[in-house]
Amino acid sequence: MEREGLLKVGDVLPVKESKLPNSYYYTLGNMYAMSGNYKTLERLKPGTTEGRVTDIEETPRGFFVTVQFDE
Repeated sequence: MEREGLLKVGDVLPVKESKLPNSYYYTLGNMYAMSGNYKTLERLKPGTTEGRVTDIEETPRGFFVTVQFDE
């Protein structure tokens, strides 16, 4: 996440899975944040549609959002 204040701990957000040629990545909410790339064996289970924000950490590279999924 690049800007402060878009999300808060406890928010429940939709998650969208997108596929690259050799990996997957995820977008949270209305393009609030994007994940890194995950290998096929690391991806979320099919049918996972939302997650709850559990932590937001500010770093020199931006804000890192931790999301918990019910899997």
